[in-house]
Amino acid sequence: MARPNIIFIMSDDHAAHAISAYGSRVNRTPNLDRIADEGMRMDAVYCTNSICSPSRATILTGTYSHVNGVSSIWTEFDYRVPTFIDVLQGSGYKTAMFGKWHLGEHGRSLPKGFDAWTIFPGQGDYVDPEMIDENGTVTVPGYATDIVTDLSIDWMDGLADDEPFCLMVHHKAPHRPWIPDEKHKHLYADGLIPEPETFFDDYETRSKAVRGVHMTIADDMGADDLKTEVPEHLRGPENREARMSWKYQIYMRDYLQCIQSIDDNVGRLLDHLEETGRAENTLIVYTSDQGFFLGDHGWFDKRLMFDQSLQMPMLVRWPTVIEAGSRCEATITNVDFAATFLDACGIDPSAELATSQGRSFLKLLRGETVEDWPDAMYYRYWEHDDPIHAAPAHYGIRTADHKLIYYYGAGLGVPGSSDLITEPEWELYDLNSDPAEVRNVADDPAYAEVRRGLEAKLAEYQDRYQDEPYVGPRTPRPEWGPYDFELFERVQQYVETVRSSS
Repeated sequence: MARPNIIFIMSDDHAAHAISAYGSRVNRTPNLDRIADEGMRMDAVYCTNSICSPSRATILTGTYSHVNGVSSIWTEFDYRVPTFIDVLQGSGYKTAMFGKWHLGEHGRSLPKGFDAWTIFPGQGDYVDPEMIDENGTVTVPGYATDIVTDLSIDWMDGLADDEPFCLMVHHKAPHRPWIPDEKHKHLYADGLIPEPETFFDDYETRSKAVRGVHMTIADDMGADDLKTEVPEHLRGPENREARMSWKYQIYMRDYLQCIQSIDDNVGRLLDHLEETGRAENTLIVYTSDQGFFLGDHGWFDKRLMFDQSLQMPMLVRWPTVIEAGSRCEATITNVDFAATFLDACGIDPSAELATSQGRSFLKLLRGETVEDWPDAMYYRYWEHDDPIHAAPAHYGIRTADHKLIYYYGAGLGVPGSSDLITEPEWELYDLNSDPAEVRNVADDPAYAEVRRGLEAKLAEYQDRYQDEPYVGPRTPRPEWGPYDFELFERVQQYVETVRSSS
């Protein structure tokens, strides 16, 4: 049998609950639904650090942030940590990357392991964006989502029919500032987009760390996001709820219009695969680098370990392997992607990607049961008191039934922040009785035994992934860099240990 092709489509900040295959209340996504209907919907896929650059580095390497070096958007990728793209290219696959890279665009930060690539600098622009390739920077006319799809299709058309390939199609949308294509600006404009059930969350039982984040639609979403000023009659604390609802409709209208372009372009790719006879032997994946708050708990953005931010949508179609309309509820993280892609291509990930901390879920895609599959996932967000969102550094463990989060009170010292050391706090949520995560029971005596068990599991997973727990305040170095608190030395020691034992 010919080696399969891989098309990995990734958007930016696309929450699963804005995909109709996941039961969206706010939009319809027929082409994304098509992947789910003809393949598998993954219901418990989570990112290990809910922010753009770290998730991308984790997907490429199959490692946590403390290994690949990308703990935040301010840090840089350690290219000594191999990627699954390196392995595929070395195994005879043609490889390409088009769209959002967000792991740097200068010198050693440019994409490596790709036969062809064209990327946006930084976040990129929606309209007539600048793009970088091996020849330099050029302005490309058009809308970003269409452009990325055009580049992807043109590259595939240049391949021989029998050449296996791995194509990364990475969209900017629907990342802020949410600028839709002209042809979608009529959609969702009636102001009737449903608000989430936790829209007016009062955070009563939540930690001080969470209550202090600057991610509220009411107070932190500004004119740059809305492209208009708040009317005079909605200003002031007495009009907070009315202002919040007004902003929400504008925010969600623009966000969903951007997603509509993604859905259209996914349809273009699916149709092209059918027309060229490649559909049957192509593993096509749709995901996002993390989730996003769509007014949930009154927030926008991501970073926190609440499910709307934590969950990654993942729809997978591979007609010769995956049963149409199937579902998977096993707990999977973006650390597992690299090993799975290699396994799908007949390559032993443990032999060829020695630093990987993930595990292939190919058997799960086939519908098989894996008895020893992990029953929990480990998360760590490294930034702390950043000057824009003030999201606290934290780590935690999520099982099917519970979630334990520890806000340990310090981070890497992001430029422009106060390097604030705050009091450590815990949150615990019973996901069965409280799926909306509004009632923190960390100090409830009835959950004392559950908490002890989760704390033990948290320690077990930190040991498994060789991630040191926070042990107390440390003084940041004078010049903040990518590997503060001796992270660089620990990463290299870990990588060398794994390599020498493989």
